[in-house]
Amino acid sequence: MYDHGTMTIVMLNTVSKSQFKAKALEYLREVEKKKKKLVITHNGEPVADVIPHKEVTDPLESLQGTLIFYKYPNRPAAPLSDWNALKK
Repeated sequence: MYDHGTMTIVMLNTVSKSQFKAKALEYLREVEKKKKKLVITHNGEPVADVIPHKEVTDPLESLQGTLIFYKYPNRPAAPLSDWNALKK
């Protein structure tokens, strides 16, 4: 009788889609535990990032630094016809 203990996944920063599919739950647990991003690849090219969840206490905090340049800050970002809230 052999005791193999629990399986431990060594967290690399990248895994292929097929590797992720086979052990998705384990990879998700490791991302949660280690608080580090995991990159999923297809044919060696990155296709998705799995990142740990971060509680946002201030909704504007997540937007800070995301706007690079806006030429007309006093104008609407989209035409008024695109705003569903204004449609009847």
